[in-house]
Amino acid sequence: MLSRVADSLYWLSRYLERAEHTARLIDVDVQLRLDQSPDAATARRERLLASLQIPSALAGVVDARTILRTLTFDRETPSSIVSCVASGRENLLQVREQASSEMWEQFNRLYLQVIGSNSDDSWILQSNTFFRAVQEGSFLFQGVTDATMSHGEGWHYLQLGRFLERTELVALLVGTHFSGLQQPSDQPVEGADYLEWVGLLKCCSAFEAYCKVYSAEIRPVRIAEFLLFNPEFPHSISFSVGKVHGALHVIGELTGRKADLPLRIAGRLQATLRFTQIEEILAEGVRPYLDGLRRQCAQAHSAIQQIYFDYPVETAMAAGD
Repeated sequence: MLSRVADSLYWLSRYLERAEHTARLIDVDVQLRLDQSPDAATARRERLLASLQIPSALAGVVDARTILRTLTFDRETPSSIVSCVASGRENLLQVREQASSEMWEQFNRLYLQVIGSNSDDSWILQSNTFFRAVQEGSFLFQGVTDATMSHGEGWHYLQLGRFLERTELVALLVGTHFSGLQQPSDQPVEGADYLEWVGLLKCCSAFEAYCKVYSAEIRPVRIAEFLLFNPEFPHSISFSVGKVHGALHVIGELTGRKADLPLRIAGRLQATLRFTQIEEILAEGVRPYLDGLRRQCAQAHSAIQQIYFDYPVETAMAAGD
């Protein structure tokens, strides 16, 4: 597979994952705002901007509607929904021959729905429908892809981009939330803080899955344990890292290129998550631990770029011998 094709598939998947994640975070924020005081809403909005790595210039904006429109429709904001969906479609366009007709139609349907939405004040009244449509459009594209695309090298690049992006996004989200923790993490959360922690779970589509494991009693330590270590939940960091490691292993075999560094990083992360106890992470601090994990993800990304996308011509010729 050509490096530019692999690069486009990888980034297509990362952009779509980012759009879905942003839509979910904003949707949860809008819903929680209806049940909380203005002070609580302001604190949560600051966490939202930090979780999406929004420039500090926007962090000073007080008007919630301005922030909402920026995160949704501003093409100059990298994490905005319109920006991510448009970038994802551009990458899909570059590899049109690799995608099935159903994939192309579904992504176009999502793209047209997103850019066709009106950003005036009346749109805010139907914002929940819009954000749910973005999430469902992403789910449909992933399902159509799994059902209609051969699970060869190209499909594994899509998996790699999707789950590496998810690992970084969830790590940043959870780390940002835990940085403001002011009570013992093993104590039940009550009162106004209860909604904030439920909101964190909903931002990861994890509330119902969490309740099936721990019941509806919310304890920060249990949330950290679930979102970091649960090997079966699709939005947990452990699950995502496992998918990254698996995709790198298969791609290495299919391409014949040595991918020791990214595979080693993913394997080390996988082993660390498997054998580390939550008490160790709480003692170190959840935010520092997850910041370190994100740095390793960035290192893996750089190695993937060098090995599979930006490699010298001589490397490709040697691999073909």
